[in-house]
Amino acid sequence: MFLPRPGSGFHAQAVRWAVLLSASVAISVAFEMAHLPAALLLGPMLAAILLGVSGRAVAMPRSAFMMAQGVVGTMMARAMPPTVLGEILSAWPVILFGVASVVVTANVIGYVLARFRVLPGTTAVWGASPGAATAMVIMAEAYGGDTRLVAVMQYLRVLIVATMASLAARFYLGATLTGGSAADWFPPTHWANLAGTLAVIAAGLGLSRIFKLTTGAMILPMLFAIGLQGAGLLTVELPPALLALSYAVCGWAIGGRFNREIIAYAARALPTILLAILVLVAICTVYAGVLSAVTGVDFLTAYLATSPGGADSVAIIAASSNVDMSFVMAMQTMRFFMVLFTGPATARFIAGLVNRRDVPFDR
Repeated sequence: MFLPRPGSGFHAQAVRWAVLLSASVAISVAFEMAHLPAALLLGPMLAAILLGVSGRAVAMPRSAFMMAQGVVGTMMARAMPPTVLGEILSAWPVILFGVASVVVTANVIGYVLARFRVLPGTTAVWGASPGAATAMVIMAEAYGGDTRLVAVMQYLRVLIVATMASLAARFYLGATLTGGSAADWFPPTHWANLAGTLAVIAAGLGLSRIFKLTTGAMILPMLFAIGLQGAGLLTVELPPALLALSYAVCGWAIGGRFNREIIAYAARALPTILLAILVLVAICTVYAGVLSAVTGVDFLTAYLATSPGGADSVAIIAASSNVDMSFVMAMQTMRFFMVLFTGPATARFIAGLVNRRDVPFDR
């Protein structure tokens, strides 16, 4: 009585989930065999894209994506011991310059896209902004941008940056990788620490919902965990199986944004959008070289720190590579907040500048 008839929508969704899971496992195993970092993110992401473009997308529940972001946030906190604040303060001019350089470069690219009528004004700015992809799409909607085009730019850049960063981690000077196929999936678990970690995630998600913080699902658990770790009140405990599931959910949520309709809608501007993304990634690579030379950190750490992708995907890649993750996440987090606070004013300024030059922009 309560079971759907064969061929119903429930049955079709169950089949799609089965295909998605099978494809995700197969691609992830292939990436693991190639020793690519973040295979558990890239495999599900690619599987979700293939299903979406084929017209068989699987809808990822928002609550599941938020919980996965909370897990990634506490993972970032685990990699940022209290001493990281001292490291940031000791090198704050260089870090601030690196963060500002990426943000300014992205805004210049956004202006060029608007100036030459590739995209409308505020849409170009939000699409080029190197912040958290989901947050930029939501903020674009609030400030008059075309969310479809912004989504294409943001998630296509996340896909490209995640793939390139993973390849860089794999091949750069034979970088040492961690978390490969020999990983211990079920090590002994400290249940009290795990309960505390889950409580921190739940608190962050609850406050995000209450105060409608679009980016709080990852940021609040991260900040809470950093503070509690610093006070000696919490030891973050994240079993590998929980991390793997969270990586997969993030990959499915990002990949699921791509479908035939969005790609078709953006087809005219797609070559230019791709060029803009590659130019931004190339410039950030130059910044990484300068940052490495000035600070003495290895190039791979500097590359991940300046990568203009989502902080969650970069965190996952950094966690599976032998890099200074605290330095990477310090720059990624600082840039995220800079974009969050300056984005609306920057979008209005560039849209107004383009308008004064008689170039149509968003209503």
